[in-house]
Amino acid sequence: MNSSDGFLNVTSEIGKLKGVLLHRPGKELQRLTPAYLEELLFDDIPWLDRMQKEHDDFAKAMEGRGAKVYYYENLLEDVLKEKEIAQDFIEDLLQVVGFEDQGLNEDMKELLTGKTPKEIVDTAIAGLLKEELGERKGKKSLSDYIENDYPFYINPIPNLYFTRDPGAVIGKGLSINKMNTPARDRETMFLEYIYQHHPLFQKEKSPLWYDYRERSSIEGGDILVLSDKVVAIGISERTSPRAVEIMADRLIGNSSYEKVLGIQIPFTRAYMHLDTVFTMVDYDKFIIYPGIESAVRVYDITKGRQGLKIIEKNSLKEGLEQALGLNVDLIQSGGGDPITAAREQWNDSTNTLAIAPGVVVTYNRNEASNKTLRKHGIEVVEIEGSELVRGRGGPRCMSMPLVREDL
Repeated sequence: MNSSDGFLNVTSEIGKLKGVLLHRPGKELQRLTPAYLEELLFDDIPWLDRMQKEHDDFAKAMEGRGAKVYYYENLLEDVLKEKEIAQDFIEDLLQVVGFEDQGLNEDMKELLTGKTPKEIVDTAIAGLLKEELGERKGKKSLSDYIENDYPFYINPIPNLYFTRDPGAVIGKGLSINKMNTPARDRETMFLEYIYQHHPLFQKEKSPLWYDYRERSSIEGGDILVLSDKVVAIGISERTSPRAVEIMADRLIGNSSYEKVLGIQIPFTRAYMHLDTVFTMVDYDKFIIYPGIESAVRVYDITKGRQGLKIIEKNSLKEGLEQALGLNVDLIQSGGGDPITAAREQWNDSTNTLAIAPGVVVTYNRNEASNKTLRKHGIEVVEIEGSELVRGRGGPRCMSMPLVREDL
C-alpha cells in the first residue's frame, strides 16, 4: 500500500491482518463485584492474572502471523503528552461521566490535571474510587451529606477489551460508533482522541464515516466488511435501522462501496451483535449458528435515483451470493448439533477472527465448532479463553483491525 493512501485500510474480513488495535485487560476488571455487574455491563467476575495471560497469548498469536499490535492505553498516553490535549481530554471525560455537582467536577478536574498522561489514562479506564479523591476542597452539596454506598466517582469500564464495538475501519475510513448504552460512550471518546490527534491514524487521509455524538446507535460487532464493494451491517439489539441507512448513504458514492447488506437478527442479548452468530472465515465460507439463518431478514441496500434503494432478499445465502458473486458455504457451528451449538455459542464459537483467508483465531474450548471448521478446509489457530470469555465475547470482539492486505 502506498504511504500516500494513509494508514487505515480494511477492505475485507479475511485479508491478511497487518495492524490491530487491542486493550489489555487491567485494573478495571479487578474492580468488578457481584453487586455492580449490571451497572458496569458485565456478566461475571474474571481472574485478572489468568485473563491477562490469555490476552497476551491472543496478541502473540496475531503477531506470530505478521500483525502489528497497538494498544488503546499506549496510543492514548502518546496523545495526552500534549498538555492542551490532555486538558481537553479531562474536560470531555468529566462531561461524559456527567457530574451534576459543579464543586465535585472542579475537584475532579484539579485531581486529574495533576496526574501524568499514564495516570490520566489509567483513571479514565479503571475509574476512580471515592476514597481516592481524598478530602473535598470544593463547596459541598447536599448529596455529599446523604449516605451512599456506591464506591465510585468514575466507574471502571471493563468492556474496553472488546475493542471491536467502539470503532470499525471500513475501506480507508473510520466509523467511531454511537454505542447503544451511554455507559460505553467513554470508549468511543477515547477512539475519537486517538483518531484526531495520533499521527498513526493520519486523519487527513482517513474519512470519518460515523461519530459517537450522533443519535442513532451502531456498534462494531454488527459491521462486517465483506469486500471492497460490500459491507454487511447487522440490525440488532445494539444497531438501529436508521444507523444502517446513514452508513449506507455515506459509504455509497463516497468510497469504493456500492452496496450494504442490512441483516436483521433477533433483538435479544443472546444474539447481541451479528458477529455473535455469523462471521466470515474465507472467500466463500462463513460460520453460522444453526437455525439463525431462518430467523434473519436480509435487505440489499444501494443508491437509487432518489435516496436509497432497498430490496428484501429471500434468504441470507441468496443475499451473500448475489452481493459477492460467489457460491457460499454456510458452516454450522457445533457440527450442526443443536445442543452442542447452543453450548458453544455461549462461548462465542461463531465469533471468529480471520487473520488471513481461510485462517481464523478461535477459543480452544469450542472443540466441535473448531473440528467442523477444519473439515471445511479452514486453518484454526486456537487460544485459551477460560477467563476472557467471561465478558461474553470472542476473538473478533476483542480486536479492531486497522490494516489488512487487499485481496
